[in-house]
Amino acid sequence: MKRNSKVIYVVILAFLSMQIVGYSQINKPDSIYAHEIHKNIVFDGKLNDESWINAISITNFRQREMEEGAAPTEKTKVAILYDKNNLYIGFWGFDSNPEKLVSKEMKRDFKWGGEDNFEFILGTYNDSRNGFLFVINPNGARADALVGNEGNEFIKDWNGVWDVKTTINNKGWFAEIIIPFSTLSFQKKSIQNWQINFERNIRRKNEQLLWQGYLRQFEIENISHAGTLVGLNGIKSNTNIEVKPYITTGIELDDINNLEKIIKTGGEANINITPTIKLNLTVNTDFAQVEADDAKVNLSRFNLYYKEKRQFFLEGSNYFQFKTSHRNYVFYSRRIGLENGAKIPVYGGVRLFGKIGKNNIGFMSLQTGKVKADFTDDSLDIKSTNFSVLRYRRDILNKSSAGFIITSKIREDGRKNIVYGGDFNYTTSKFLGDKNFAFGLSLAKSFTDGMDNAKSLTYNSYIAYFNDDVKAIGSITGVQENYNAEMGFSRRTQYRSYFTTLEFNPRFKAVDFVRNFTFIPYEFVTYVDDKTGDLQTLWYEFTPLGIVLQSGDEIAFRYQKTYENIDESFEIFQDINVPRGQYWNNGYEIEISSFKGRRITGDFQINYEGFYDGKRTSTQWGMNINVNKHMNFNFNWNRNYIEFSKEKFVVHELGGKIVYALNPKLNTSLFGQWNNEDKEIILNYRVNWIPKIGSNFYFVINQLLDHETGRYKLKKTTLLVKFVWRFTA
Repeated sequence: MKRNSKVIYVVILAFLSMQIVGYSQINKPDSIYAHEIHKNIVFDGKLNDESWINAISITNFRQREMEEGAAPTEKTKVAILYDKNNLYIGFWGFDSNPEKLVSKEMKRDFKWGGEDNFEFILGTYNDSRNGFLFVINPNGARADALVGNEGNEFIKDWNGVWDVKTTINNKGWFAEIIIPFSTLSFQKKSIQNWQINFERNIRRKNEQLLWQGYLRQFEIENISHAGTLVGLNGIKSNTNIEVKPYITTGIELDDINNLEKIIKTGGEANINITPTIKLNLTVNTDFAQVEADDAKVNLSRFNLYYKEKRQFFLEGSNYFQFKTSHRNYVFYSRRIGLENGAKIPVYGGVRLFGKIGKNNIGFMSLQTGKVKADFTDDSLDIKSTNFSVLRYRRDILNKSSAGFIITSKIREDGRKNIVYGGDFNYTTSKFLGDKNFAFGLSLAKSFTDGMDNAKSLTYNSYIAYFNDDVKAIGSITGVQENYNAEMGFSRRTQYRSYFTTLEFNPRFKAVDFVRNFTFIPYEFVTYVDDKTGDLQTLWYEFTPLGIVLQSGDEIAFRYQKTYENIDESFEIFQDINVPRGQYWNNGYEIEISSFKGRRITGDFQINYEGFYDGKRTSTQWGMNINVNKHMNFNFNWNRNYIEFSKEKFVVHELGGKIVYALNPKLNTSLFGQWNNEDKEIILNYRVNWIPKIGSNFYFVINQLLDHETGRYKLKKTTLLVKFVWRFTA
């Protein structure tokens, strides 16, 4: 294994030594001037106010795709205005064929990857690392994200307070955007200069335009390559305190007609200690409006990972992130308020997060309630617990950082679980002139009452070269036998892992219908038992050919080689067990993905492989149907046909969603899922109305149908109404 690691590093360095320094991606002018206004503008998306007509604009966009560095085929113009409390951005998306605009959705947090859109990022800290990303489409749909560590931390579920109005006419599409300064965090200075960048996607042409940093190895999230916003003078946040009380009421009816009335009140208070540090207080925290998790069938012997969906934990979550490898997190917020699939009451708590100069700080302390066991499930005997985490990270050098984390879980009976760790990450986009390169180290140790705390470390080291034409990564990860992060997540335990990959993405102008090919000679990972040194898992993948067409369609062919050492039999599906043994297998995979800009799009993947002592044929289908800008459907079906020497079975997982948006501030959705292991249908119906930006009304119906006996039976129905109103002072 040591020899394999050395080989990958030698290959990486050999390839890098042949690279030629690319041309500059700086596009003059690289600054945009914000013009101060002293009277209100008409917020209608028409951009015909005198203030917009007189504003200083920029038009010097360049293509990132399809022709790197080429002039755009359609003109784009951006201008910026401001008053003491708000930032205004005007966008002119001229288009010679506006009837061909691709604009499918209207709802909040739309999926913008398949639509015409305008994106911009604001780096209010000027630290070349962090930013606020905002996205709109011609229908006036809004989406946003917190960007940390140049896109390595991407919090898409963050919801800022801002608004947009759009219009479409025979010249193209146009937008007017308002962002209160209270939505942003910035240093307390009389004169502000921020990092800023703009991106426009013309979807039918697969054309992507950037104002600055338009080389393919950079994206808009790489804020160190952004331009500069100048001219802001004397701005302030008009909101020092934000209070968001809520009331939730409803009923829950089970299959034996037990009726439970629900009424719950609570809320949050957000206090701006400084323009860049926020204090968040919460009481009786509620997550009634959150959509159900995807129900997954676990066909492995390892833990499944579920994404955080609760808005309370998503805001500022980039200040708490610490991981020692993929799917090995020291802090995992879903450990708070959720246990064994049950919801645990969160009495309340405090969070403090933000940035002071080069110092990034995140502190959280929450108290959860107790849950008494009942006669059906004695695992739900949960004691009241305090969950606390302190994360500190300091910016060093140009784009690098070093920091530490401490997590603490203390039950009311005094039992404690403490984890502390440190990390260092070096990143540069100027390696060999203009290439991306990174390496880093992280280490954490746990202490748990009643456990042996020797050999309780987890660690990771990595090196990465990641650019458009070549990507190469190598890493070593370890989790010792007694490592126990009860506020974290580890997919597997007690191992050392060695990972390497090398990927080439050549582009040949002679093949005019292909945008790029993909060739991956190897992606290779092994897991070794940290205690015995025995090989646990080996996984190797070879991609001889992947093709991305100029049309946006993609296809890839892959070969896989796997090894699994099962030292203890485990149940894989409905009383079917995988016996102890050592299993070598081969697999073959084809994946096809259609261009996301069409009204009907789809993905298909089929994998035929050896599976322990048998065979598996796995197929995955996904389809999205855009009826019009108001209505969209998506559907997915995963099917696994597994045949062992003595038994065979089929696993089905189905899910679907219908979304209808009357306008960008009123949408309704119906989500359903089913699999033949749980033999339950989960239905979630939700209405979300935004009466004013920052306030929300939700109407939710959750239903659980059981068909264990072959007949559908309504097992539980929950009807909830939740209202959240935002007050500022």
